[in-house]
Amino acid sequence: MCGIAGWVDWEKDLSQHGPVVEAMTAPLAERGPDAGGTWLSAHCAFGHRRLAVVDLVGGVQPMVRRRGDRTYVLVYNGQLYNTDELRAELTARGHAFTTQSDTEVLLVAYIEWGPACTERLNGIYAFAVWDEAEQRLFLARDRFGVKPLFYKEMGRSLVFGSELKALLAHPLVRPEVDAEGLAEILYLGPSRTPGHGVFRGVRELLPGYWLIYDRRGLRTQPYWRLESRPHTDGPAETAERVRELLRAAVHRQLVADVPVATLLSGGVDSSAITAFAAEVFRAEGRGPLHTWSIDYAGNDRHFRAHAFQPDPDRPFVQTMVDTLGTVHHDVIIDTPELVAALTKATLIRDLPGMADVDASLYLFCREIKKGATVVLSGECADEVFGGYPWFHQPALHAGGSFPWVRSLAERTALLQPGVTGNITADEYVAQRYSDTVASVPRLPGEEPEEARRREMFYLNLCWFMATLLDRNDRMSMAAGVEARVPVCDHHLVEYVWNIPWSLKTYGGREKGILREALRGVVPEAVRIRRKSPFPKTHNPDYFRMVRDLLLSLLDDPACRLHEIVRADRVRALAEQEQEATGLPWFGQLMAGPQYLAYLIQLEVWLRHYKVVLV
Repeated sequence: MCGIAGWVDWEKDLSQHGPVVEAMTAPLAERGPDAGGTWLSAHCAFGHRRLAVVDLVGGVQPMVRRRGDRTYVLVYNGQLYNTDELRAELTARGHAFTTQSDTEVLLVAYIEWGPACTERLNGIYAFAVWDEAEQRLFLARDRFGVKPLFYKEMGRSLVFGSELKALLAHPLVRPEVDAEGLAEILYLGPSRTPGHGVFRGVRELLPGYWLIYDRRGLRTQPYWRLESRPHTDGPAETAERVRELLRAAVHRQLVADVPVATLLSGGVDSSAITAFAAEVFRAEGRGPLHTWSIDYAGNDRHFRAHAFQPDPDRPFVQTMVDTLGTVHHDVIIDTPELVAALTKATLIRDLPGMADVDASLYLFCREIKKGATVVLSGECADEVFGGYPWFHQPALHAGGSFPWVRSLAERTALLQPGVTGNITADEYVAQRYSDTVASVPRLPGEEPEEARRREMFYLNLCWFMATLLDRNDRMSMAAGVEARVPVCDHHLVEYVWNIPWSLKTYGGREKGILREALRGVVPEAVRIRRKSPFPKTHNPDYFRMVRDLLLSLLDDPACRLHEIVRADRVRALAEQEQEATGLPWFGQLMAGPQYLAYLIQLEVWLRHYKVVLV
């Protein structure tokens, strides 16, 4: 995994602007701590930071390849899981290779097939190719947006980068946020409208899309989208197919020339990934698999079961470790460390994010880096298989809004009047919701209830999963760890997308068909365990510490939050007891303490990036 940046300008000689590209690339050093490089030409400049994972010597970037009198240059962030198959096909077509890297295979694939190469890729990626002869920039992003890619067009130029910080390092990109950008932060955050970059004029290339920029202008096009079709397999065939697709995805994603581990929470998703990974380690003689779990200081005393977190992870983790014989590592996060990391998490994401849910993953990955560079995660199974409570509560999935965006009226009441101009919270959220529903791939003749379920899955894949993938990428890469998500294998998702709800909930359980597929793969206690989200702290000290920090920020007349919120109302909220601050306001984990932490992150963001509200 890596960080990429670039600049195309039809009016400047970019061969004289190396320092600008270096400045854009430098903030990405945490994504790529192992090496860096730049490539300059008259109208295109590329920068790259590398986290070496495969072919540690041969995968150096920017990578230049010549075919006849044509020159192609690639910068690439990601990992291909079908490198060997592509290399064999390209070799049969007359191409020769000098490295074992997937980088070279990707570049040669583009040279051979052009934009259509994206249809053949299995992996997670965001990449740019410059065709010197055609004077054309090509950008592409993987099908689910596991890897990020932002861009901004400015007159006769375009800049792009893996993260917003790369664009903001360019002298022509100002940290301006208009009313719509602020609405993203205040009404939808920490999620974002797909493709929206928050800062004015900044876009994020949509998942499954490519972009071409040349002297004729900019155009984008999807190369992949979900297709709805009747599901004809019965329960036994469906369970078997799910099992084998997931097993194959895990096997493919274990490729690396560096240590590989899995994240293990004791839930059915991470346990399945770990069990399949352990199969490969045993079969290939790779030694014992290392597994990693996170918990928080004081959770053994303060955990209280509730609908969103029914039981602690530890007993189920131990069951998996004992069953598979993994070398297990527990990481315990202390409360002061967690609060301190809220600032770092904001600067990693370049936006206010998921508060301690972000910060804890960063701290977790920082510890993992001491023993592994690649980890496989069970992330995204709840979006793909329907594990979240809102899939199963009629009042939530029947409504006309995002079920994970909650308490909107209460949160809006904390804001300064007119802070987003003529944009109102309810209308903005409703429009984003209806736009997404209008783009659902429909199945003609589908029963209304099943069609509504399909809408709910599409909303989750496009929005909630995207938010978690943002978190997964940024927090892991900031620690120099590559986090892979086998459940996002497009073959698996394409199949599960068309499984009807009655089969998805086989046996009357959430993710029932996945549980059935895992019969005999994981211990029975784990297989039937109720869904439990990523662990968070239950220590009341966390609430007290974020409350005190927020109140101290509001005491400062220079606090930028005064431009956004009504300080008296925020103070009144903060001074309530923790239990009075309510159930989750975003997703499952972000309740009252996390909202206070989100406001802290908003203040950090406004100050650090010197955000100009326009």
